[in-house]
Amino acid sequence: MVDVLIVGGGSAGCTLAGRLTDRPGRSVLLLEAGPLDSLPELRDATSLAATAPRHPRNWAYAAELRPGNSHIVPRGKGLGGSGAINGANWTRVTPADADGWGVPGWSYADLLPHYVRAEHDHDFAGPHHGDHGPVPVVRPAGDLRHPAVDRFLEAAAKLGFPDEADKNAGGAPGAGLVPSNSLNGVRVDAASAYLVGERPGLTVRGLAPVARVLLDHGRACGVVLRSGEIIEAGEVVLCAGAVATPQVLMASGIGDGVGQGWSDHPSVYLPFADVDPGAHPQAPGSQVALDLDCGADPAGDAEVLLFVRPFVPGGDLHLMCALQAPDSRGTIELGDPRPRIAYGYLRTEHDRRRLRHAIRTAAELLRAGLGRRTAPEGDVLGNDRALDGWIAENLTTSVHMCGSAAIGRVVDAELRVIGVDGLRVADTSVIPTVPRRGPAATAVAIGEKAAELLTVEEPA
Repeated sequence: MVDVLIVGGGSAGCTLAGRLTDRPGRSVLLLEAGPLDSLPELRDATSLAATAPRHPRNWAYAAELRPGNSHIVPRGKGLGGSGAINGANWTRVTPADADGWGVPGWSYADLLPHYVRAEHDHDFAGPHHGDHGPVPVVRPAGDLRHPAVDRFLEAAAKLGFPDEADKNAGGAPGAGLVPSNSLNGVRVDAASAYLVGERPGLTVRGLAPVARVLLDHGRACGVVLRSGEIIEAGEVVLCAGAVATPQVLMASGIGDGVGQGWSDHPSVYLPFADVDPGAHPQAPGSQVALDLDCGADPAGDAEVLLFVRPFVPGGDLHLMCALQAPDSRGTIELGDPRPRIAYGYLRTEHDRRRLRHAIRTAAELLRAGLGRRTAPEGDVLGNDRALDGWIAENLTTSVHMCGSAAIGRVVDAELRVIGVDGLRVADTSVIPTVPRRGPAATAVAIGEKAAELLTVEEPA
């Protein structure tokens, strides 16, 4: 029997396993449903190849974004999880996010030390930025900074938007460079950051999907793999991600509210043309972003982000327009063999209005000197009903799902599953609502925090 059994080798799971075995004294088993080996495209921070539906490192879940609007949602399959296949953006929650949750121990001030501990920020120093953590944090510079970045910033300033030089400073929203957890085009995910060096107490197993948690009189005492193998443990921590964690919980008959009330960022891509040379091969895809208030949210409820990689049809340059504080909520139901996922995007006029505003703001940036818009047409852009139709045809998701096993509904503030002893959840499924910025850095911070919360006794 192991002291701690971690289910899921994604961002939070790798972080937790690494921190628990920084010092000898406890046995930790990390189970990953996918393979353990890496692939060249997973190390390439500029590549989103693994988000393709048929890629072997993508779980590729079928989902419904809105009634009649189906989509394939990428999730990382293998060590590193979704952090091994995403855009390598490294942004924190805003103070309005964390403080708005109202959960003791989860305010912005409470989470800040966990971000700092994880990071080695190459651009900003001081007590609010880490200087010797395992995850490098850099912003586009030199040859890796696309020429369109300066035009984006100039256009934003021309339109009256403030500068936000450091997206991780917890300040007011504005236009600024997007931090990345990469160095010279090489992704540094949680697996490569935390599972390094000699770790005598750690065992990592791949291709070991978990069917359910093993229970004994209301206490978790291990897991049952899909193969039927039973593994016993003193404490079980589910870190399988915002889709798989609720699946395991529901298959175990655990947790009222599991898979309900979660949120994500609906988004569309606005393509445009320019005269710049192609992006540097090592340039991060996400270069610069404008976070903005659509009318009554000073913390910022929408985002326009410049992508410089040709990962969607139409060319090299796109503006991703996303709603960052949506009203709409989604559901996950246990299916056979795959879960049923419904995002419920854009149910309210409030959400639809704000996404229109983000798209029109992107068009204003283009008109102010960023580039020439290639879609949608002007008669569509200026008409609410026509623009809603264009959005419906082009709608996608930022793949930032949070809250499918949320604090307050499924787990308590110490990540313990309510009503079950010896079982915790530590991944983005616990976040009450999706943060206004992407949650990749927060998944690592949750792993850092979980390592402090865990109270497994040291072996005698």
